[in-house]
Amino acid sequence: MAERATTEFWKDLPPIAQVFKPHALPEHFVAGAATADERYYVPFNDTIFTRPLFISPQANKWCDVLMSKGPALVSRHYHPHEVFAYTISGKWAYLEHNWTAKAGDFVYETPGESHTLVTYDCGKDWTRIFFVVQGPLIWIDEQGNSTGYFDVHDYIALCEAHYEKVGIGKDYLRSLFR
Repeated sequence: MAERATTEFWKDLPPIAQVFKPHALPEHFVAGAATADERYYVPFNDTIFTRPLFISPQANKWCDVLMSKGPALVSRHYHPHEVFAYTISGKWAYLEHNWTAKAGDFVYETPGESHTLVTYDCGKDWTRIFFVVQGPLIWIDEQGNSTGYFDVHDYIALCEAHYEKVGIGKDYLRSLFR
C-alpha cells in the first residue's frame, strides 16, 4: 500500500480493486536504485560497475545502473537492438559522437550502432547511468570486426558470482527476474 496521503487533493481516492490482469506478474520495485552501497555494483571490468535492476532471460534484456568512480572505459561494442540511457550523475560519452552526457541527459541508441563508452573524472561525483539493454553487446575491434559477445546469460553469470562473493547471494539476483 502506498504511503497514506494527508494533505494531497487525492487523499480520499481509493486504489483500484483489481490491480493485475489474470496471469500478469507483479510489479518490481527497487528502492534506492542508484545506491552508494558498493556491494550491489558488480565489476564489469577494472573501471566500470553495474547494478542490475531488472532482468528478463526470455527477452535477453536487462536494466541496470552503470557506475564509474572516475575515468573509465567499456570495451568497443555494437548493438543489434535499441538501448535507452538516462544520466543520473557524472559525465560520459561515446568517442564516436559529438555530445557528452551529463546529469539529466537522455540517449536513445538506434539498432546497428557501434561505439566506445567512456566516463570522465568528476571528482567525488560518481558517474551513474541508467540503461535499458535489449539483446547482446557484440564486442568489436578497432576495425569493427566482431571479437565476441555478451548477452543476458553472461550478465546473469557475472552478477551471480559477484553476489555470492559479497554475501548478498544469487537469490537476490533471481528476485530481479521478470
